[in-house]
Amino acid sequence: IIKGAMRSIGALATGEAPTSDEANDALVLLNDMLDQWSNQKLLVFAIQEAIHELTASKYTYTVGSSSADLACTFTGSITGTVLTVTAIASGALSVGQILTGGTITTGTAITSYGTGFGGNGSAALGTYNLQISNTFASATIVSYVPRPLRINSGFVRVVSSVGGTLDYAIAILTDEEYEMIGLKQLPGPWPRALYYQPSMPLGVLNYWPNPSQGEMHLFCDSILNRFSTLTDTVTLPQGYNMALRFNLAELLLTEYPRADATIAQQVMMQA
Repeated sequence: IIKGAMRSIGALATGEAPTSDEANDALVLLNDMLDQWSNQKLLVFAIQEAIHELTASKYTYTVGSSSADLACTFTGSITGTVLTVTAIASGALSVGQILTGGTITTGTAITSYGTGFGGNGSAALGTYNLQISNTFASATIVSYVPRPLRINSGFVRVVSSVGGTLDYAIAILTDEEYEMIGLKQLPGPWPRALYYQPSMPLGVLNYWPNPSQGEMHLFCDSILNRFSTLTDTVTLPQGYNMALRFNLAELLLTEYPRADATIAQQVMMQA
């Protein structure tokens, strides 16, 4: 991506490599650009489903790190890009969670379901697919939901009297709507509404009424992951490779002003 961007503005010739300083400066700019893209809803290419269990009489939950409430502790092993989960001690699993523990590579995330289907019941045990290859013997792993930018919708899943499950949609409130609720700790069987405060470094989920049970399923716009190194291997949806290349090239124009006007115009048109 970086070499292609630099070639696009004439800063590199075909076959030429950037210096270490040039490459690392461009990597910083590329990650800053991804952070900026995360704030623009149309550029976030997937909606993440965050799953977590409710605790009776607890109506506020933190999200965004391995020590937050929306974390899952489980026993698992990793071979290549396949995670195998054999037991869950607490929390719930979902696609998009980041894994931490032992020698697991920083930034390793669950990208799709295998034979496991998320949550914390027996259906959650099984395999999950990862985007980074690891080798990890069976041991304790903690996964967590990254801090969402915003929550679009959600539902609460409850166990019915006939042994099945029922899903109830919840309302997503603005801060003004949440302020209008007089008794925020009003007890109830499960939540009917959620106000999400996207604070830093942890976001805060505020449910109403104060629930006694349920499993939450929240559909979130999440921050695009930053590149860790210059040699990261990533899988992107079609079109994003060119988008990254030419938008980075446009930002690099100020770093390499020797690009002629015609090249600069073409780069900006492609971006």
